[in-house]
Amino acid sequence: MELFIRTELQKEWVAKLNSIGMVFAEDAQERDEAGTYPAIQIRALADSGYTALAVPNALGGVGAGVHDMVLFQETLAKYDENVALSIGWNLGVAGGIFEQQSWNEEMLRFLAGELLGGALVNRAVSEAATGSPSRGGRPGTVAVRDGDSYVISGRKSFTTGSPALTYFLTSAWVEEEERIGFFLLHKDLEGLSIDETWDVVSMRGTGSHDLVLEGVRVDDGALVELPVRSAGGPKFDGWLLHLPATYLGIAQAARDYAVEFAGRHAPNSVKGPISQLPNVRQLIGEIDLELSQARHVLYSVADAHDDPERRPHLGNEVPVAKTIVTNAAISIVDKAMRVVGAKSLQRSNPLQRYYRNVRAGLHNPPADDMTIRALAEDALGSGQNESSVSK
Repeated sequence: MELFIRTELQKEWVAKLNSIGMVFAEDAQERDEAGTYPAIQIRALADSGYTALAVPNALGGVGAGVHDMVLFQETLAKYDENVALSIGWNLGVAGGIFEQQSWNEEMLRFLAGELLGGALVNRAVSEAATGSPSRGGRPGTVAVRDGDSYVISGRKSFTTGSPALTYFLTSAWVEEEERIGFFLLHKDLEGLSIDETWDVVSMRGTGSHDLVLEGVRVDDGALVELPVRSAGGPKFDGWLLHLPATYLGIAQAARDYAVEFAGRHAPNSVKGPISQLPNVRQLIGEIDLELSQARHVLYSVADAHDDPERRPHLGNEVPVAKTIVTNAAISIVDKAMRVVGAKSLQRSNPLQRYYRNVRAGLHNPPADDMTIRALAEDALGSGQNESSVSK
């Protein structure tokens, strides 16, 4: 990873996250097992300034970019992937907003001030009836105009970090506009509540509960985004790379555990540790090959996004990087478990945790099938070619 540390900011924060992460790791296993949200750890990161890193220099921040975010998220995830995934959304959402300048100046300054003060924000977009918002479904959450206000009702699922969020950037069908808009909703608004529904085997500690909105009234200034979608569907920007970065961190942790185990485990059926065995060395070599390939793909796309001249030429590279890195991470964890053997399935062993949690990446946007379909359409054209073949 040292190859990708290029600036003083990166050097400073990698060192800081390594120090913080070692403390987080002490009870990461127990919190994951219990499904406990890491509120203390998340607040420690917010107080350290981590959650405000994407605030631009002009608004009082340091203006961290996508490369910075990827590096920091990978580092943090080596120690506690639940914390990393939860906090990563805060960085990615804020970074995208500031970069795209999709809010008016007053609201951008407001958001910057809130983040610098330790506030946390994430988008609330998923719904049980529509599935992943990346597939273009119309939200069932509705915002109805009432004088100078909007009244919002609906339910959002998979709201990662919900126990600690200050603001929920919530999608709703805006009746007056006849399109989807995003409202910035403070956690203390009347009618806003959290239904603790999160009960899964992967990323148990991310607090991805349901957000419930029952006649939540806000003034019209809370409508901060009316995004325009292209005919080809939603576009994924580089700030979503916090997701594969987190899963790459899990892969690195699994790799490190397998290497350490292979160097010390010495059953009496062999002379010396199992690291001397050809099959073990083969697996570890394959792990490092996959890790290197995934990391270079991830950081090359992050660098392209950070370069204003190269960014407009990005096509499907972000979803491609997400697919490649996530699947490589799953493969790496599997190989690490093969090195360790049946001990990797013990509940006290971190590998079983990595195995469960790394698979959550398959269900974060964009899904693999969307990426593959987009690549095929770019190569072959849209359905016109298919219809001509079928005739």
